[in-house]
Amino acid sequence: MHRRELLKGLSALPVAGMLPQGSAAMDSSALIHPENLMTGLSGKSLNSSVQKAPIINASEHVWLMNDPRFPIDPEISTCPGSKPPRDYSGEHLIEEMNTYGIDKTVISHVCYYGRNNDYTIHCVKTWPDRFAGFGLLFGNRLFAPNDPKNPERLEKLVKEDGLTGLRLSPIQDPQRVWMNDPGSYPWWKKAEEIGATFNIFLAPQQIGQVADMAERYPGVKIVIDHLAMMDITKPDSEGIIPLCNLVKFPNVYIRTSMHNPSKQKPPYRDVWPYLKRIYDTFGPQRMLFANFFEYLIMKEIIPFFTEEDKVWILGKTAEGIYFNRS
Repeated sequence: MHRRELLKGLSALPVAGMLPQGSAAMDSSALIHPENLMTGLSGKSLNSSVQKAPIINASEHVWLMNDPRFPIDPEISTCPGSKPPRDYSGEHLIEEMNTYGIDKTVISHVCYYGRNNDYTIHCVKTWPDRFAGFGLLFGNRLFAPNDPKNPERLEKLVKEDGLTGLRLSPIQDPQRVWMNDPGSYPWWKKAEEIGATFNIFLAPQQIGQVADMAERYPGVKIVIDHLAMMDITKPDSEGIIPLCNLVKFPNVYIRTSMHNPSKQKPPYRDVWPYLKRIYDTFGPQRMLFANFFEYLIMKEIIPFFTEEDKVWILGKTAEGIYFNRS
């Protein structure tokens, strides 16, 4: 969805009176208009602290369909039944970043390539001032989590190939527990030694596994993807409460991704009360956003973020996790 298309749609939506129960009200001055593309809602530029901070999109995928250097092999793909309809290259991603005013992006290695992380590595090394990236190595259709070679694989990916760490996807193994199995301890320990970050794609019932490993390995930064895919139609005890309970571990961060739990169209107002609870619990310094369309929502529409909050949520948190990791 292009910026102008989203802004046109959002500007047609009334805001006041349509907030979910428990959310702060927003007056008419907070309506989005297409002419305010790079300004604050008042029509003035956002304050200098926001402008000085980098804007970082914390997750996008990239791939090429027909480049022999970076083949898509269904035999190792973690989503063998899926095939992309077109390229989404690093060059195209940079064009999108320039359109939206995004300074940097974190590439989440796409499932089409499986454990072959070459294209993500290529993009990070080709455009190091624009991209960081994390790969796929362990889990469903990848290397077995208890493979004794995993620590050295992880070290190579971070130290030689230049990625920040891995995405772990226990959500793809609902009947199997491996993320906090003792067989995985060696590569968690290696992650702590080398400063690797783990993005974790999981279901709410798997949050306990994260809590276990966050406590065992406090030196590993953990980013929970997609709001733990909570189902907002279910009781809070099955979603937002266990997610917020992770606040006790200072190495755990939350990536917003409101579109996943939402049952509505943008700007996903049904998720705002849950976003507010995460914000109140973790604070902006442990929150980061992803996706171009969500940038506009977080920057222009969410009513409870201050300008200083946006410094962190729109980039400073992600900068510390993925770009300035020393």
